[in-house]
Amino acid sequence: MEEKLQELKNRLREISDFSSAASVLSWDQATYMPPQGAAARGRHLSTLGRIAHEKATDPRLGELLNALQDGVSGLPEDSDDRALVRVAKRNYDRLTKIPSDRVAAFSQHASESFQVWTQARPENDFASTRPYLETNLEFSIEFANYFPGYDHIADPLIDFSDYGMKAESVRAVFKDLQEALVPLVQAISDQKVADDACLKQYFPEDQQIAIGEEVIKNFGFDFRRGRQDKTHHPFMTRFSSGDVRITTRYQERDFSDGFFSTLHEAGHALYELGINPEYDGSPLGNGTSAGVHESQSRLWENFVGRSQNFWEGFYPRLQDYFPAQFGEVDLDTFYRAINKVSRSLIRVDADEVTYNLHVMMRFELELQLLEGSLEVKDLPEAWREAMRASFGIVPEDDKNGVLQDTHWYAGVIGGVFQGYTLGNIMCGQFYDAALRAHPEIPEQVRAGNFETLRTWLQQNVYWYGAKYTAEELLERTTGGGLRTEPFVNYLKKKFGALYSI
Repeated sequence: MEEKLQELKNRLREISDFSSAASVLSWDQATYMPPQGAAARGRHLSTLGRIAHEKATDPRLGELLNALQDGVSGLPEDSDDRALVRVAKRNYDRLTKIPSDRVAAFSQHASESFQVWTQARPENDFASTRPYLETNLEFSIEFANYFPGYDHIADPLIDFSDYGMKAESVRAVFKDLQEALVPLVQAISDQKVADDACLKQYFPEDQQIAIGEEVIKNFGFDFRRGRQDKTHHPFMTRFSSGDVRITTRYQERDFSDGFFSTLHEAGHALYELGINPEYDGSPLGNGTSAGVHESQSRLWENFVGRSQNFWEGFYPRLQDYFPAQFGEVDLDTFYRAINKVSRSLIRVDADEVTYNLHVMMRFELELQLLEGSLEVKDLPEAWREAMRASFGIVPEDDKNGVLQDTHWYAGVIGGVFQGYTLGNIMCGQFYDAALRAHPEIPEQVRAGNFETLRTWLQQNVYWYGAKYTAEELLERTTGGGLRTEPFVNYLKKKFGALYSI
C-alpha cells in the first residue's frame, strides 16, 4: 500500500503542477499581460488544461484509487492518507465524466471571453460580450449534463464549488436569510442615511496601497510568501504554499474600494497560507469550498476590518496617512461612513446588510439562464428588472449592471455566486465560535493584536485544507451544521446600534 500511496501522491503532484502553471498564466493575464497576448494566452491555457485533465483522468490513476480505497480503510478515520484517497477519488469520478477536449476548448474560450469583458465593461458594450456569454452558457449546460440524475441542472455546477449543496437547498437557506434581511433593510431605510462624503475625497493611490499593505501585514499576510498587484476585478490565487497572491483595484475618489478589497482578498490568502504545508501539491492543499473560502475573506474584511474595535485602535494611523482628508473627521463619522447601508448598484461595493440580496438576485438569474427560461439577449433587461424588484433602483447602463462581475464572462454560469452568501453565513458561525473560545478577541483587535483570532482560525479552519467538507468543518468547529442565526444576530446587533433600531 505504501508504494501505491507514493505513486498516487506523485501523480497528484504532477497534476497540481500543471494546474498551478495555468494559474500563473491566468494571474498574468489579469494583471500585466498586454491585450494583444490574449489569443496566444488562450491557447496556452487550453494546452495546460487539456494535459492536466488527461492526467487527472488517466485510467491508471483510477486503478490506484480503487486499490487504495480498500487499503486505507484500515487506517484511522481521521488519517490524512485516508482523506487524500477519499477526496482524490471524488475528484476523479467527477473529472472522468468530462472529455479532455471539451475542457481544453472551454479553457481557451474562457480566456478569450475574459479579455473581451475587460474591454467591454469600461466601454459599456454588452453587445460585444453577448456571443461569448452565449457560448459560456452552452458550455455550462453541456458540463452539467455530463452528470445525469440531477434535480436541477445547476446542481452539478453547485456541487463542484460547494460540495453537498443543491439548488433546492441553497434556495431554502437563501429564503431563511432573506426573511430576516428584508425587514432589517426596511427598518434601516426608514432612518437617516449615513454621510459617507469623507470617503469620496482625493486619496493618492500610492498611499492607499501603503496603508492597505500595512493592515494586511498586521493581520498576518506574509509578503515573503505572497504579493499584491492591481487588476480589473480583485481576486486571490494560490500557486503553492509559498506563493499566494492577491490583487485589488483602486479609485482615487473612493477610499473604501481599494482598502476593503485588499482586506477581503487578504482573508482568502490567509486561509491558503494557513493550510498544512504537507498537503501542498495534493487535492487537500486548497480551501474546501467556495463558501468556506468566502467566510474567511468576509471575516477579515467585515467582522474585523469594519468593526468599531478595529478602528478605535487604528483610526489615528489612518489620520497619519491622510491628515488632510481625515484629520478633522471624528471616529464616529468615519465608522458610520464605512458601514453606510444603502441600496446600491455594485455588489462588491455593497454594505453588509444588502450584499446578500445582490448574490440572491444573481443566483436566480443564472438558474433561469440554465433552465432556458431566460436568454442571454434578454439578460440586461432582466437584470434591470431584478434590481428594481430587489432594491428599487435601476442601473443607467450595463457597465454598472450586467457587466459589473467577471464571473459569467470568465467561467461557467452557475455554481459560484451562492458561495458568497454561504460564506457570510459561515463567517458568522466561525466568528461566534472563536469568541466563545476567546472572549478577549475584540479587545485584542482594538489593540491591533490579531494573533489569537488568526491562530484559532488556523487551528480550526485553515490547517485542514480540503480534508473535511464544509459541513464536516462546521460540525467540528461550531458544533452544528449551516445556521443563519449567528450571522443575522451579528447584523442586528451591529446595525441596530448604528441606526438605533
